[in-house]
Parts: sequence; structure tokens; C-alpha cells
Amino acid sequence: MPPRDAAPVEWRISDTPVPYVDAVASMDARVAAIAAGESPELIWLLEHPPLYTAGTSARAADLVEARFPVHKSGRGGQFTYHGPRQRIIYIMLDLNRRNLDLRAFVRALQDWIIAVLSTFNVRGERRADRIGVWVSRPEKARAKSGEITEDKIAAIGIRVRRSVSFHGISLNVAPDLTHYSGIVPCGISAAHLGVTSLRDLGLNVSMSDVDLALAREFEPIFGRAISSP
Repeated sequence: MPPRDAAPVEWRISDTPVPYVDAVASMDARVAAIAAGESPELIWLLEHPPLYTAGTSARAADLVEARFPVHKSGRGGQFTYHGPRQRIIYIMLDLNRRNLDLRAFVRALQDWIIAVLSTFNVRGERRADRIGVWVSRPEKARAKSGEITEDKIAAIGIRVRRSVSFHGISLNVAPDLTHYSGIVPCGISAAHLGVTSLRDLGLNVSMSDVDLALAREFEPIFGRAISSP
């Protein structure tokens, strides 16, 4: 539950793709302002041009082919892909004020995305040994072993500075999933684990539909959001 005295969280949506370096610079400035008490917390929804980011645990061997620009990132995690029709959710919240440690915060983010997916009749799940939100795909069970495939639909990579979070979540709405072929996503190479999207699951969901669900499901977990002027 959000703190009772929580001020509204600013909610910003960028309508055109934002270069990654520009987004990181903007987050750095906003995190400093939030920590100094000069700006409200912020949820920023955007898309990036096609690119790969390498988190603090990224392994060079997991970059299979640099099909797109590669950016080193201060977030946790390994390699991931960002691109059009993927909703990027940058989350700048004061964890101290919300009495959240990093583990509880990540769990709250998973709860948020799971609630959003449920509005589209998709069952998202967490896994104890894997970060992100996963979808079970029994229809893709491996022929020989019968092992059920699980696909990641949302990746989570967070950094915290002066108790303020930044970076965040990438939720696959309808990206080109072949673009993941240049990396080992999140370092996970098991044959029964892959990536998916709402479109891959057979859902024709618009980005606006996703944004409405994100806003609606945000409040019960994190508190009231207000749109940017």
C-alpha cells in the first residue's frame, strides 16, 4: 500500500521515440531533484529506437551480434533489447519515504505488471530465480521432453541513488521479437525460456490501452498519479 502522506506522482508520456542517452540524462537530473526535495516523483512512459543495453551484470559473450547500438547502463541486470512498440516505464520513486527495500520494491513492480496483464486476460507470473514477469506457454511444450516453455513479457532493471529509483520496466506490447536474436536476453539461454509480447499472445492491444491499464493499476500499489501539464 502507498504511504498515507504520499504526494501525487507525476505521470509523463512521450509521444515520439526518445534516444537512450537523452533519457538517461533526464533521469539523472530528475533523480537528483527528487532526492533534494525539489521535484515530485515521476513515472515516465516512452519508447526507444532499436537498441541493446548492457546492465551491470552483462557478459560480453551474451552479445551475439550488435545489430543495433549497444549502450552500457547503470541498471541492474544483463543484456536486453529496447525498441518500437515496447512500452518503457521509467520509475523514479523515493524508496525511503515509501519504506521499501529493493527486494520489496521489485516485488511491487512485478505485482503492478501482473495486474496490468490480467486486464487483458493474460496471466503473468513471477519466478523466484528469474527477475521480470513471465507467461507460461503450455502450447509450446517441447516435443521430446514435454517441458513447458515460459516466455518473458516484461523485463525489470533498477538502479537506486540517494534512495530514489530509476530505470525500470520494459513491457512487450508488439515489438519485433526477432530483434532479440542479437543478444542472450537477460543472460537466460535455457531452451525452454524465451520472450513474448501481447501481440505474440494473439492480442491486438494498443499502447494507449496499455497506458490506461498502467495508470489504473498503479494507484492501489504506489499511490495517486497526476499527468504532466
